[in-house]
Amino acid sequence: MIFKVLSISSLILLIDRLTKYILFRDLSEGESISVVPGIFHITLVLNSGAAFGLLKGRSAFFIVLTALVIVFICFYIIRGGCKDILTLIALGFILGGAAGNLIDRVLFGYVIDFLDFRIWPVFNIADASINIGAFILVIKLIFDKRCCTT
Repeated sequence: MIFKVLSISSLILLIDRLTKYILFRDLSEGESISVVPGIFHITLVLNSGAAFGLLKGRSAFFIVLTALVIVFICFYIIRGGCKDILTLIALGFILGGAAGNLIDRVLFGYVIDFLDFRIWPVFNIADASINIGAFILVIKLIFDKRCCTT
C-alpha cells in the first residue's frame, strides 16, 4: 500500500515540478498565454500567500504547516492506519501536492501558479491535486462511515 501512495504522490510531484520549471523558465511574472481565449490561459503568478493569495508573506508559517501535514500523512500511511485504497489514493494526491508547493516555498519563498481559468484564482498542479485528494476524502467521509477504519 505504501508503494501505491508513494507512486501517486511522486507522479504528481514530478508533473508539478516539470510544469513549474518550464513555465518559470519561459514566462515573466504576470505574462499570459491564451489557450482558449477568455476561458483558459497560462498566466505566471508568484504567490507568496495561501490559496487565493490569502495571508501573503507568511512563507515560514506555510512551510511549517505543510511540513507537519506531510509528516502526519507519512506517519499515518507507514503506521498502516488505513487499508482503504480510495483513501490512500486521496492521501497520495494530497502528499504529492503538498510536497510540490513546499519545494516552491523553501526554494523561492512563494508558490508558482499558472492555471488561469479567468473565473477562479490562478493555481497549479499541486493545488489541484490537494483539492482532488481532499474532495475524495470528503466524499468517503460522507458516504462510507468506515472510511479509515478498515
